[in-house]
Amino acid sequence: MSASIDTFIYRLFLFWYVIGVILLTFDLLPPFLEWANAVFLILAGTVGGIYFIRQYGPSLGWGINSFVVVFTIFVEWIGVRFGLFFGHYYYNPDFGVSLFGVPITIGFAWLMVIATTHVLAKGITLHLPAVVRWFAFPLVGAFAAVVMDLILDPVAYLVKGYWIWHGEGLYYGIPFSNFIGWFILAFFLHLLIYFLVSNKEVEIDLYWEKQLVILYALMILMFTILAITAGLWLAAFLTVSVAGGLIGLYISCKRRVWR
Repeated sequence: MSASIDTFIYRLFLFWYVIGVILLTFDLLPPFLEWANAVFLILAGTVGGIYFIRQYGPSLGWGINSFVVVFTIFVEWIGVRFGLFFGHYYYNPDFGVSLFGVPITIGFAWLMVIATTHVLAKGITLHLPAVVRWFAFPLVGAFAAVVMDLILDPVAYLVKGYWIWHGEGLYYGIPFSNFIGWFILAFFLHLLIYFLVSNKEVEIDLYWEKQLVILYALMILMFTILAITAGLWLAAFLTVSVAGGLIGLYISCKRRVWR
């Protein structure tokens, strides 16, 4: 993709984001526009995919993007079909076009999660010794992904009804196995990506790195607003506190590079 197309997609996402926050916060989204939620997730995932392509080149970038989307849809299918990894759940039929019971948009959502947390993990572990970084990088990335899920799941489940759980959990009725599954899947993907890119000599694309950190913050902000309007105060406070700490740590570690 050319730089002009990348910029257009990013600006389109920002436009869709602002409109979406307004419509969802004040419950103004009419039923015939429910498809806009799927477009939003596709745009968010595409922005994450642009980062991988710009940072690591077309061949490796497209390879990472394709694997993340296809593999996460496959894992989600196993979850829906057999109740493994995330607990027993099913997706709302209105949540976009599905493949074997899993909305295709979920693959793009995972691409957004992995891309944004990849940038955070890369920045936070930047100055660690190489041997330590092999474990710290996927650990930080997986933790950052679970932090996002602390706000995403309660809102998507209780407020929007995008998916429904069978069973209960202490955290807004969400099974604890869901967060374990998120951590394991994110850890595996981050470890794999780190293995693929750790020895690749590339010039850091600071522009897209910053946009991905902003994307991480924007997604949490949007779901936090929806959580507050629905009275999910614990999810809002917990997520903002921890995510704010992660972003602050990232900025602190990257400050010398940005100067």
